[in-house]
Amino acid sequence: MTGDEVSKGSDDMMIDEHEQKQGNAVPDGFNSHYLKVYYGKLFPYADIFKWMSYGNDGKHPACNQSYFSRREFSFTLDNEVYLRFQSFNSMSELENSVKEKCPVKIDIGPVYSVDPSKRHAYAQSGDNVFTPVERELIFDIDMSDYDDVRYCCSGADVCLECWPLMTIAIKVIDTSLRDDFGFSHILWVYSGRRGVHCWVCDGKARRLTNEQRAAIADYFRVYKGNENSHKKVSFTGLALHPFLARSYTEVLMDFFERKLLLSQEIFSTEERYEKILDMIPDPDQSITSELRGKWQEKRRTANSKDDINVVRWEQLKNMLQSGKHKGLRRCVEEIVFSFTYPRLDMEVSKHMNHLLKAPFCVHPKTGRVCVPIDPNHCEEFDPTAVPTLSNLLEQLNIGGLRAEADNEWDRTSLGKSIRFFRSSFLQPLLKSCKEEMESSYNAKLQQSKNSFSW
Repeated sequence: MTGDEVSKGSDDMMIDEHEQKQGNAVPDGFNSHYLKVYYGKLFPYADIFKWMSYGNDGKHPACNQSYFSRREFSFTLDNEVYLRFQSFNSMSELENSVKEKCPVKIDIGPVYSVDPSKRHAYAQSGDNVFTPVERELIFDIDMSDYDDVRYCCSGADVCLECWPLMTIAIKVIDTSLRDDFGFSHILWVYSGRRGVHCWVCDGKARRLTNEQRAAIADYFRVYKGNENSHKKVSFTGLALHPFLARSYTEVLMDFFERKLLLSQEIFSTEERYEKILDMIPDPDQSITSELRGKWQEKRRTANSKDDINVVRWEQLKNMLQSGKHKGLRRCVEEIVFSFTYPRLDMEVSKHMNHLLKAPFCVHPKTGRVCVPIDPNHCEEFDPTAVPTLSNLLEQLNIGGLRAEADNEWDRTSLGKSIRFFRSSFLQPLLKSCKEEMESSYNAKLQQSKNSFSW
């Protein structure tokens, strides 16, 4: 293992005997002892190593044996010590270091031109050789960035009423990455608390420059306003960009009308509907005054079968799309985009040297494991039902703690997530890496043959 180290003593890897005597129950919560059991028995080191090696751990002559050792890992320890630029030569080095230090968070950074733990030595040589050379294209979407359009929760809190906003983000971004940019190897991961992370792992994605990453991030950007702007989305031109039009018709409008309109009760109070009326460009206030008049009359009768949010939305839509008011047809689209369109942390995607939390970490505030999400079935994902540290320890207890068992995780609820990671993401990725390596190697061989043939 290489890097800046802080050593800690090792605890017994088993759950305390008195906890077992109390039955199979494990107290809820997150602590370093539980985490040590998790890192000792359940964390999928081999899968992370295989992924981060991208085929360079084999015996093929084209393998770059230094590849994995130039990847930065970062550990955050329980005492808030932050260890940057950790690097490892093998899976066992990574595993031993994680077990020893028991980090509350593991972040993954770029592959550098040289071993990141030896960066100071290269800096002293006078050559500026320490630079990122590869990094997955990453996206970070955080629910707290939607606080102005969700009324059930705020800040770090999430529930099943607002989680569809993350489902929308996955559907919109995943489809575009595949259809518009031609990427194939995309991993979506629950952040463990209030958001999702995306890793685009194709070779061409890992080799993008910062400028190219910024261009892709900008492709997804529609929010122009700040938190004080009434109107955060403004579309100009006769038609939406094809990507935005597809997102609107296939995802956004459906989710807005089928889920968010009701779950967030978007038109239920004067304060809420005034926020929407403020988005309508209406200098003489003729439209907004008419709608406000209807809504303030509270025409909903006791025997009305329609929800007030649905009624008011239909009234607003009919008025804006009637054609009587020039230039306001786009306003319906702008309102829907304002409430539903993905809100990316742009800076994370733009720069190669940004860190992102590793999959299968445990979030210290919730105890939830950062499990992969299947983008093809993301509507079924329930953030409140993911494996937690205490659940997993209970499941290990019930099965009886075997000291040296293969695949302990297969006897827990984590097994499903690891099997999905392998079959849907890792295996196709490694197959592609092998093919790319073989093709590149053969092309170089042919080139060298050609250079001698004259």
